[in-house]
Amino acid sequence: MNDVLLSARNLSVRFGGVLAVNNVSFDVKPGEVFTLIGPNGAGKTTVFNLISRIYTPTTGQIEYLGQKLTDQPPHKIAALGIARTFQNIELFEHATVLHNLLIGRHVHRQTGLWSEIFFTRKTRDAEIDAREKVEQIIDFLDLQHHRDSLVAGLPYGVRKVVELARALCTEPKLLLLDEPSSGLNVEETGDMAFWIQDIQHELGITVLMVEHDMTLVSKVSDRVLAMNQGEVLAMGTPREVQTDPGVIEAYLGSVDDVSSLRRRA
Repeated sequence: MNDVLLSARNLSVRFGGVLAVNNVSFDVKPGEVFTLIGPNGAGKTTVFNLISRIYTPTTGQIEYLGQKLTDQPPHKIAALGIARTFQNIELFEHATVLHNLLIGRHVHRQTGLWSEIFFTRKTRDAEIDAREKVEQIIDFLDLQHHRDSLVAGLPYGVRKVVELARALCTEPKLLLLDEPSSGLNVEETGDMAFWIQDIQHELGITVLMVEHDMTLVSKVSDRVLAMNQGEVLAMGTPREVQTDPGVIEAYLGSVDDVSSLRRRA
């Protein structure tokens, strides 16, 4: 078994005169939760957009399961086994939860135009299979009560789970979570940590996450990469990264300033 699922090497991307990501390298191993942290503007979501092929790196490359991801067009990414959620929820608000999740199954459809028009047995079987897979995810994330609800009428926290569910309906090998706790209260964030752990351990899906909530990061992450101003500051276990002097300075100011604050407390 390959011990690297995703490999980023010397990634840089420039927008005009701004170097948003500068020479970033890391590997994501199968089955782990790997988290990118850093202050706002550190370049974390830009890295996600490079992997999703929304952006093309100025230099460097990304390999996924041994093939160059940077050679793939954006519309092929989901079919390769990479799914993503967004910091700002991207759902069809005037469709039901069920219909949003069925859209996530579209990447697996193999029926043609005429088969769809005449609703052949192949199409019927495909519809049944898609519904079965979606129902499994609904049960997994406890969304039964919301199955037939319009997304527009759901609480924000439930919509975050629905977006996660839609991503899981694509049956990814790699799941990109862009600030999954953003906008959630403490209880909802705890639930999100529970789902992430179940996704890792029960579904066997590798998770690459961008997150600001360090409690969530510490609870679910196997390894953490800290970024600042587009560059790598530190990489290691959550504890190793959180105690790194460079990371402390990026978040709180200089180490001397932090020590001074502690003495005054």
